[in-house]
Amino acid sequence: MNENTKPQVRFYTIDSEDAGQRIDNFLLKTLKGVPKSMIYRLLRKGEIRVNKKRKKPEYKIQDEDIIRVAPIRISENTNEVSTKLNVVANLEKQILFEDDRLIVINKPSGMAVHGGSGLSFGLIEAMRALRPDARMLELVHRLDRDTSGCLVIAKKRSALRHLHEQLRSKTVQKFYHALVKGQWSTKITRVTDGLKKNDLKSGERVVVVDNINGKESETRFKVLKNFEHATLVRAFPVTGRTHQIRVHCQIKGHPIACDAKYGYENFDDDMRKLGLKRLFLHAASIEFTHPSTDERIKIEAPLEHSLQNLLTKLK
Repeated sequence: MNENTKPQVRFYTIDSEDAGQRIDNFLLKTLKGVPKSMIYRLLRKGEIRVNKKRKKPEYKIQDEDIIRVAPIRISENTNEVSTKLNVVANLEKQILFEDDRLIVINKPSGMAVHGGSGLSFGLIEAMRALRPDARMLELVHRLDRDTSGCLVIAKKRSALRHLHEQLRSKTVQKFYHALVKGQWSTKITRVTDGLKKNDLKSGERVVVVDNINGKESETRFKVLKNFEHATLVRAFPVTGRTHQIRVHCQIKGHPIACDAKYGYENFDDDMRKLGLKRLFLHAASIEFTHPSTDERIKIEAPLEHSLQNLLTKLK
């Protein structure tokens, strides 16, 4: 809105795509540039109404609800992510699949999935900048900042709900490739140690094995290739705990290469000498039922050149 333009009353008619979410969350996404505190104040004062009635922030909007927003000035300066930044522009080349329901992208290592904790923006904010006309873009799941590979983003709320249900019912299959220390035994095909999050005084979060108080966890492994001092393994996380694959590798004595939290220093030094500058954990593929066509689709993400080069050197 231009600074000289008088603010107008806004009306939003809710359809089935937006129905079911909290009104405060809907308004935060719709009224871009309006602070969260202002939205709560407008709801409290009745300057935002649903079907002419006051509603609390936790109200879940319904199909055909009409939301009236009193005239408010929205600043254009919303700290939008610049698409001129190389790190943002390069994401366009990493898109593996896109249609009207979802995007699957090969997330780069070193990029968080969302902003926060000192980061001005993450992958989802960058994708919203690249797709300014998209009504919504939401992460279906997450990857650790240092992990690369397949990441799914929903473009419609119905697709998000559909894929979340698949994740809950464990019908989504995610396969990771990891380079680990030493010779992984072909007999180790399943690790089920319980995992518990620990927050250190420094604020850092680490995950430890705790088979009494930890959450039930399961990762299945398959050896893909043996090297002299390392093994390339495929990991299939049946459950989705924080740092699950990394800790399950560590507990078996085979930490992942260049894992700053759970790694083995001497092994990491050897890998760095060969050119590795990042965690060697990559979400190589994901398979799920498409929320619109009900077809099973499998998307694969190629290894970045630095990881391919390392494997070549190890041969």
